[in-house]
Amino acid sequence: MAEAKRTGLRLGLYPGTFDPVTNGHLDIIGRAARLLDRLVVGVAISVGKNPLFSLEERVELVRAEMAAVSARTGTPIEVQPFDGLLMHFAQQIGVSVIVRGLRAVSDFDYEFAMAGMNYRLDPTIETVFLMASERHQFIQSRFVREVALLGGDISSFVPALTLQRTLQRLGRAESGR
Repeated sequence: MAEAKRTGLRLGLYPGTFDPVTNGHLDIIGRAARLLDRLVVGVAISVGKNPLFSLEERVELVRAEMAAVSARTGTPIEVQPFDGLLMHFAQQIGVSVIVRGLRAVSDFDYEFAMAGMNYRLDPTIETVFLMASERHQFIQSRFVREVALLGGDISSFVPALTLQRTLQRLGRAESGR
């Protein structure tokens, strides 16, 4: 993929922990895929966030959910795990764009600071912000995990396979409730 910069392909990276992958993530990925020639979804290890799913499980779930997005947009989408500094991973795979989703003004402060730091680390890689669609602006993986752990219905926040696996992980029936 490092050849993408040399050939003029628009290769982007959408990083996150995806624990679990949400409909909001899928919305941003689908919209980013329409703007890019190829998209890599980078699944961060992030053990400090005490993930519900292992890295391998999160990669598997994201891959399964990406098949439909890739087919719908016609854009190749790869899913790769990564550990360490985001910019090192971005350089390693040769992207020219990092895609970040914004839900609210509170996200912007953090993302703006991160984009500035990333630019200082490598000014050849641009950060592009996509606003979450109105129906997904409130969805955060952390809240989805908490609602699920407390027995709430998460069926409107996550895709079907992710719902099934989350409920299985929590030892609950597959009704979403």
